[in-house]
Amino acid sequence: MEIQALHPKYVTNAKGEKTEVILPIDEFYELVEDLEDLAVVAQRKDEKIIPLIQVEKELGL
Repeated sequence: MEIQALHPKYVTNAKGEKTEVILPIDEFYELVEDLEDLAVVAQRKDEKIIPLIQVEKELGL
């Protein structure tokens, strides 16, 4: 999701400083999904890479 695709609303304090963000629920869930995907990528960054041709051979394709 790109930042431009978000539709945030801001909550401000008495000084006018932004203190909280309100997002439409679908945008929130999409951001959570993106974060989960990034966590999986980070966990797997050291895994061995198997070339597609090798996977296809092993699957009999």
